Amino acid sequence: MKLIHGTVPVLASLDIGESASFYTERLGFINAVQTDNYLIVSRDGAEIHFWLCDERHIAEHTSCYVRVANTQALYEEFRARGLALQTPAVRAWGMKELYVIDPHGNLLKFGETI
Repeated sequence: MKLIHGTVPVLASLDIGESASFYTERLGFINAVQTDNYLIVSRDGAEIHFWLCDERHIAEHTSCYVRVANTQALYEEFRARGLALQTPAVRAWGMKELYVIDPHGNLLKFGETI
């Protein structure tokens, strides 16, 4: 019996509205739930949650790993949505990764098995 179904990162947001706009407009997520102090965005079965925080250093020291099928396709989509990014790179641990830093400093690592 499979007891654990998945994990959901909960990241810090300095401004819930700004996070909602960035993740929907720039990264193609859907705004699933938004309150004054909490946000849930989703895309392709994955969710990311955000809690309102007033300490930027918390977000700047946080990251989230998202496994994906095609980092190059995401890179091209994100660039078309206005993000300036470095191209995906193959890492020593056998993953091709694309890095995105959101407006509050959270690092998203999109990783594809090679």
